[in-house]
Amino acid sequence: MKVQTISNRFLAFFKGRKGISFLRENDKIIRQFIFTIFFIGIGIWFIKHENSELKEVKNVITDASTFWVVCGILLAGIYITLQALMYYASFKAVQSEISFQDAAVLFLKRNFVSVFLPAGGISSLAFFTKPIEKKGVKPTQIHFASIVYGFVGILSVIIVAIPALLYSLFEGTTGSGEWYAFGAVAGLSLILYFIYVSVLKKGSIYRFIVKFFPSAEVFMEDLRSNKIIRDKFMHVVFYSILIEFVGIAHLYIAMIALGFTPSLSAAIMGYIISVIFLIVSPFLRGLGAIEISMSFILIQFGFSNVNAIAITFLYRFFEFWIPLLAGASLFLFSANKLLMRIVPSFLLFTLGLINIISVLTPAISERLHVLENIIPISAIKVSNYFVITAGLFMLVNAAFLLKGLRTAWWFAILLTGISVIGNITKAIDYEEAVIALVVLISLIVTRKEYYIKSSSHLQSVGLKTVLISIAVVLIYSILGFYFLDKKHFNIDFNWLQSVKYGLQNYFLVGSSDLVPLDRFARRFLLSINICGFLSLGFLVYALIRPYTIKKEAVEDDFTAAKAILEQYGASALDYFKTYDDKTIFIAENQKAFLSYRIADNFAVVLENPVAESTAEMKQCIIEFDKYCYNNGLKSIYYRVPEENLDLFTSMHKKSLFIGQEGVVDLSVFTLEGSAKKTLRNAINKVKEKGFKTTIHHAPIKDGLLQKIKAVSDEWLNSTGRSELVFSQGKFDWEELKQQTIITVENAEEKIVAFLNVIPDYAQNEGTYDLIRKTDDAPNGIIDFILLELFTYLKSQQCTAVNLGLAAMSGLEEANTFPEKSMKFAYERIKYFSHYKGLRDYKEKFSPVWYNKYLVYSHDYDLLQAPLVLNKVVKP
Repeated sequence: MKVQTISNRFLAFFKGRKGISFLRENDKIIRQFIFTIFFIGIGIWFIKHENSELKEVKNVITDASTFWVVCGILLAGIYITLQALMYYASFKAVQSEISFQDAAVLFLKRNFVSVFLPAGGISSLAFFTKPIEKKGVKPTQIHFASIVYGFVGILSVIIVAIPALLYSLFEGTTGSGEWYAFGAVAGLSLILYFIYVSVLKKGSIYRFIVKFFPSAEVFMEDLRSNKIIRDKFMHVVFYSILIEFVGIAHLYIAMIALGFTPSLSAAIMGYIISVIFLIVSPFLRGLGAIEISMSFILIQFGFSNVNAIAITFLYRFFEFWIPLLAGASLFLFSANKLLMRIVPSFLLFTLGLINIISVLTPAISERLHVLENIIPISAIKVSNYFVITAGLFMLVNAAFLLKGLRTAWWFAILLTGISVIGNITKAIDYEEAVIALVVLISLIVTRKEYYIKSSSHLQSVGLKTVLISIAVVLIYSILGFYFLDKKHFNIDFNWLQSVKYGLQNYFLVGSSDLVPLDRFARRFLLSINICGFLSLGFLVYALIRPYTIKKEAVEDDFTAAKAILEQYGASALDYFKTYDDKTIFIAENQKAFLSYRIADNFAVVLENPVAESTAEMKQCIIEFDKYCYNNGLKSIYYRVPEENLDLFTSMHKKSLFIGQEGVVDLSVFTLEGSAKKTLRNAINKVKEKGFKTTIHHAPIKDGLLQKIKAVSDEWLNSTGRSELVFSQGKFDWEELKQQTIITVENAEEKIVAFLNVIPDYAQNEGTYDLIRKTDDAPNGIIDFILLELFTYLKSQQCTAVNLGLAAMSGLEEANTFPEKSMKFAYERIKYFSHYKGLRDYKEKFSPVWYNKYLVYSHDYDLLQAPLVLNKVVKP
C-alpha cells in the first residue's frame, strides 16, 4: 500500500500542470541525462561481461614494438597536419583565407572541446571563431567554412567506404550491420546535400524551414551569398580522403606493433565502421561506442577478443588521445577563464578512465601481498568497487563540471577523494593516487569558478527517492531471497544473506558467489539492478540540476527604492523599476538600487541602476555582480542607454544594440507642413465623426476603470496578445486608479480608446504606458489620442514626450554576426515586420532616436538571452 501511494502521488505530479511544465522546461537536460545514464549502463555491462579478458589486454599492450609505436605517433602528427590543411582549404573554398597555424589551432581546440559537448563533432564547429574574426575574416565565412569542413568529413567516409564495402562483399566478410551503418551515413549526406541545394534555389525545404523557423533565414541567406570555389572544394575532399587513409594506416600499424599478422581488409572495415559510429555518437565523441564496434569488427576478421581490444586501444591512442592531449596543451599555454573550467574537467575525465583501467588490469602481486597483511581481503574488494564506480561517475560529472555547477564540483571533490584513498587501499597503486591528488588540487585551486547552485527542492526529492527505494528494495530483496526456493540459486538464504545480496545488487556491485540457475532467478536480480540504477540516476540528476534563486520581494526594499527614485530618478523606465514584478537590490550605502527579474539562472536588470552619481552606479553594479556570483546567477542589463556603455565597458562587459527609443521634442513639434498632411487628415476625420477626448485626474472612479477595462480586454482578445511586464505595465486596477487617464469617446459617450500617463523621471519629459482601443474605433484614433497627450504634457510644462522603444530598428552599420542577423531579420523577414511597422508609425511624429543596448558578460550568454527575455516579460 505504501509503494502504491507513492506511485499514485508521482503519477499525479506528472499529470498535473506542474509536472507538464517541469518536463517542458527541462526537456533538453532530461534527454541529455537519459543518454548519460544509458552510456554508464553500457559501460557497467561491458566491464562486468568482459572483465576477465580486459585484464589480459595490459600484458598484450606492454609487449608492443617501440619502433612501430613511434611510427604511429609520427603518423598522428601527419594526421593533425592534414586536419589543419583541410580547414585551410575549407576557408579557401569559401573565398576566404586563414594561416596554416590558425587552422591547426582551430582543429586542436575544437577537437578538444568536442569530447565534452553533446554531438561534439558537429557542435564544436561553432567554437573559437573570435581569434580568426580579429584577423579580418567575417563570421559568416567562418561558419560557412566550418560547414564545408564538416560535410566533407562525412563525404570522404562514404567515398572510401563504397569500394571497401564492395570488396568486402566480394570477399564475403561484410555483414548486414555494416551496410545499415553505411546506409545511415549515406542517407544523412544526401539529406544535407538536398537541403543545401534547396537553400541555394529557395526550394521547398527552404520554404518549409522559413515557415516554421523564420529566424533561420538569416543563416541561410548567408549560406546562399557565400559561393564555393569548386577547385578549392576538391582540395578539401582530397585532404579528407588522405585523413581516412591515415586512420586506416593507424589501425594497420597497431596490428603490427602488437605482433599480430596484419589484415588490410580488417583495418579498412574496422576503421570505416568506427568512424560511422563516431559520426552518429551523441556523447563523449564516440568513447565506448568506437571501442566496442571496432573490436567487434576485428573479431569478425579472426582476431581473438583480447587481441581485438588491445589493437583498438592502441589505435585510439594514436587517433584520439594524441590530438586530444595536443589540444589540451594549447589551453595550458593560453590560460584564461575558459581554461579554468576546461582543465579540471579534462583531468577529472582522464582520472575516471585511469580508475577504470586500473581496476580492470591485474594488480602488482608484491604490493597486493603487502596490503593483504594490513587490511582484510574484503576491504580490498570494496576498494576496487569504489574506485571503478567513482571512475564511471567521473566520466559524466566532467561534463557537468564544465558548466560551473557547484554541486558537480563537490561531487568531483568526493570522487577524487575516493580515488586517492581507494587506489591506495586496493593495491597500493600510488601512481594513480598521485594523479588523483593532482586532480584534487586543481579542483581546489579553481573552486571559485564553480558557483551555479543546484535545486534544493530536487535535491530533497532525490534524497527521499533514494531512501525510499533503498527501503523498498531491502524489503523486496529480504523477503524475495528469504522465500526463494533453493533451486533458483542453490542457496538456502538466511536474513543476513538476503540483506547482503540485496544491497550488492542494488548498488550494481554484483555478487560473484550468487549464480542464478534459471530465468526466474536472473529476472529477480535484474529487477533489483534496475531499481537501483534508476533511483541512483535520479539522485545524480537531482543533485546536479541548476536552480534559480527566488528572492522574495521585501516591502522595505520597495520603500527604500522609491525614496532613492524620488531623489535620483532620471529615466522614463524608472517608474517600472519599482513595479511589483521586480526584485529590488539596494547598494550597501543606500545611494543606489537596481531592479531585476530572474529566469534560467539569469538576473535580468532593467536598464541602469538608479544612483546619485556614476561612481555610485558603478559600485551598485559591482555589488550586484558579487551577489549574482554568490548565488549562481549571471547578470544581463536590458535597454541600457548609449551614454552609459563606457561604464559597463570599464567593468569588462559587452554590449549588443537592440533598438532605438524615440523622444518627441514638444517645443518644435507641429502639424504644419506637407510631411504632416496624412496625420492632419486622420485627425480631422476622427473629429468629423464626433469623437472627443477627456482627461481624467486621479483618483479615478471605479466606474471609469470598469469601462476602460472592457476596452483593454477587447484589445487583448482581438490582437491575440497577453499582458506583458518588466519594461512596461499591465492593466493594474490600483495603479491606474492613481494615474491620469486620457479617454476618447464617441457621440454616445462610449469609450473607444484610452491611455494612461505615468511618471517620467527624465527632466521635463512625459510618457505613457498602456494605449488600447476597441475593434470599432475609427482609423487614426491612436494618432488622435497621442496628440491630446502632447497637448496635455505641454500644459504640465513638459518639453518632450517619450514614445518608447522601437526594437531592432535604427542599426545603420552592422559589424558583428548578431547585429547582422538582427538587421537582416528586421529588414527582410516577414515574422519581424511588426517591428518595422512600429518604427514607421512613430516616425511620423518626428522623434529624436536614442540607441539602446543589451549588456552581458560572455558571448555565450547571447545564446540564451532571447529565451530569458521572453520569460521575464511575462507576468
